Amino acid sequence: MKTTPQTRPQTWSALFILLLALGGFLRLLDLTDPPLDFHSSRQLRNSLVAREIYYSALPSATEEQRQLVVSFANAVGKYEPPVIETIVGYSYFLTGGENIAVARVWATIFWLAAGLALFDLMRRVVSPWSGLIAMAYYFVLPFSVQVSRSFQPDPLMTSAFVIGVYFLYRWSEDSSPLLSGEGLGTRLTWKWAILAGVFLGFATFVKIVIAFMVGAAAISMVLFTLGRDFWKSKQVWAMAAIMVVPALLYYVFLNQGRSTEYFFAWTVTLINLITSTDFYTKWLAFLGVIFGLTIVFLGIAGALIAPARMRWLLVGLWIGYVLYGLTLPFQMYTHSYYHIQLIPVIVLGVAVALNPLVEYVSSIGGVGRAGFIALVVSAIGYQAYAARSVLVAESFRHEPAFWNEVGEAFPSDAKVIALTQDYGYRLMLYGWRQVDLWPLATGLSETRNPDRDFAEDFNDLTAGKDYFLVTAFGQLDKQPSLKKILDTYPIANEGDGFVLYDLRSK
Repeated sequence: MKTTPQTRPQTWSALFILLLALGGFLRLLDLTDPPLDFHSSRQLRNSLVAREIYYSALPSATEEQRQLVVSFANAVGKYEPPVIETIVGYSYFLTGGENIAVARVWATIFWLAAGLALFDLMRRVVSPWSGLIAMAYYFVLPFSVQVSRSFQPDPLMTSAFVIGVYFLYRWSEDSSPLLSGEGLGTRLTWKWAILAGVFLGFATFVKIVIAFMVGAAAISMVLFTLGRDFWKSKQVWAMAAIMVVPALLYYVFLNQGRSTEYFFAWTVTLINLITSTDFYTKWLAFLGVIFGLTIVFLGIAGALIAPARMRWLLVGLWIGYVLYGLTLPFQMYTHSYYHIQLIPVIVLGVAVALNPLVEYVSSIGGVGRAGFIALVVSAIGYQAYAARSVLVAESFRHEPAFWNEVGEAFPSDAKVIALTQDYGYRLMLYGWRQVDLWPLATGLSETRNPDRDFAEDFNDLTAGKDYFLVTAFGQLDKQPSLKKILDTYPIANEGDGFVLYDLRSK
């Protein structure tokens, strides 16, 4: 919509502030509920690492506590640098102890800050009214609300990525005098280049999987802006160095073992999935569940019809996303948070696709415009209510007490193997006990070992163990051979939700 006396900047600015406030409000609902509402194992993993950081700096912590939290943190997969965990861990000092609310507040701040950059980027391509409608999707989509407040690296990674893309776009806009002297234009573009490099490099450092889309954004913008002469630009090489060096140092040189382990476990071992048409069907269906396929296709359509600069950026980002998906095929239809970085890409495309419609509505009056506005407001209200309902639908406040009870059911020095939830992280975080894990019957285990019955290895897996703990009874039902074996052992302890078998009786 064009700016008129009825649609002056103060109007859409006020509406954007209201939308920003709504996004923040939704993400801060049920603030202190344990982090079991969304991909619990990932959030619990971060909570354990943050606990280690907090206790290592806590003067009143005992040596026994420090050793215990270190053993817990070492038991989880440390594939990324503990950036968000460090921020949260030291923030615990402000709340007087561990509090999941701290993580959610930080994640919300990052997401809202990225929203500011994303909206300003939209306004450079479409009307602010089209941008407002698209930003509603960014702020109130139930999946966006859940994932962007979760305690894991992905919200920070995506927020830094969005801000970096914004500065990259500003660099491209202002780069016309880049190769023609050292005027004001060049000094301005150096500022954008450095900022783009810092934020995109930081996003890649936080979690390396964003590298596909970071690289795609950088390549597309550099080629569009400078063409074949890109290699003459000092700014391009400076951006590239800032983007690449921090992640390269950490993931390749300092954490090479973990990075190699992750690559072989999740890419090499499962790469055969991309040869099946079923993989692409599942991938697309999964996107439909979390985003809505109509919105996904609308976002792609917007990428194809966008003005040249934005079109290069969006098409490049979609190419980067596809390459990313082909590299981590199993996660593409099982782990929703692996698609968080697609939210801003879809939003930008939707803004472009809606812009002609919004411009038309601005040219009409009366019932047509009023009806359109009412429809938009109703859609935003419905999505906001749905997001709120998802967050408050289930309470997990009873979980800490339950896992504390489970932890007290056996001695701290007992050797225990467990069929339990979330890799034993719940027991570590709330029960302060660490156990060895009995393999789960999951889609991943079936993909990697389709014909294996772990009960056949019972003696080997339980050798030297004192107890067998079961808290995941659904998993026990999926392994009838294991259930039959455990029935031959006496029960050492049991409660509402757990059974402890005594393995020492035979």
